[in-house]
Amino acid sequence: MVEIKPIKNPIDVTIKVPGSKSYTNRTLLIASLANGKSHLSGALFSDDTDRMVDSLRKLGVSILADPENCTFEVVGNGGNIPVSQADLYIGNAGTAARPLVSYVALGNGRFRIDGDPPMRESRPIGDLLDALRQLGVEVRSELNNDRFPLIVDAKKLRGGKTRLSANKSSQFLTSLLMIAPVTQLGIEIELEGNLISKPYIDITISVMRAFGADVINEDYHSFKVYGSQTYKPRNYQIEPDASNASYFFALAAVTGGRVRLENLSLNSVQGDIHF
Repeated sequence: MVEIKPIKNPIDVTIKVPGSKSYTNRTLLIASLANGKSHLSGALFSDDTDRMVDSLRKLGVSILADPENCTFEVVGNGGNIPVSQADLYIGNAGTAARPLVSYVALGNGRFRIDGDPPMRESRPIGDLLDALRQLGVEVRSELNNDRFPLIVDAKKLRGGKTRLSANKSSQFLTSLLMIAPVTQLGIEIELEGNLISKPYIDITISVMRAFGADVINEDYHSFKVYGSQTYKPRNYQIEPDASNASYFFALAAVTGGRVRLENLSLNSVQGDIHF
């Protein structure tokens, strides 16, 4: 039993909030696409990020993790995948699963991606697979239902034009955008339907631009990313998770006090910063 004592006076504290899962997994993948060593600080260590790190290592990326200091050192391969086969297990990590399907398409070889039963049963990915097939990617479901487990017979995706249904998950668009700069031709994406979760696309684009890639966003209806760009390695501070921070914002409000959150500002593109 734990005794909870109500706060009676205004609080005045400075706190650290764990890093954003969305930022951490995007940054890990983009740093892996960069050409050289990046240092990522303020990272989240969780099941989702563990799955991303494990998969990227199996794909030939050197990643040094320091959970105590919340940092990663990632030595990117410049968009190349040095292995010709890998069996990736992504658990129930959607923020790892969707981006990795597009990432392995950059390689040459056969890659298998599987997950936990909920990922197999209730996390459809057909819209992303359809968009990749339009770009010439050979990808199939072992169960013939456009769900995990998936087999990607990769032949170094060159890029091109594709259409994507955007009304189920913004992660499908994120998956395509992040790999687009390192393809030879770039990728043009025309969306079908209304894009949901726009702030998550803003996060994707902000990380891409921070590592030196350009994205043309045409009012969230279509996107164009020129090919043969180079992600540049860098030191990158990952933002704290604004959703977790909202509890502390509320605590300051109800006590009439003050909370200072390190490394998070009102300029953040995370949707929950508006709280």
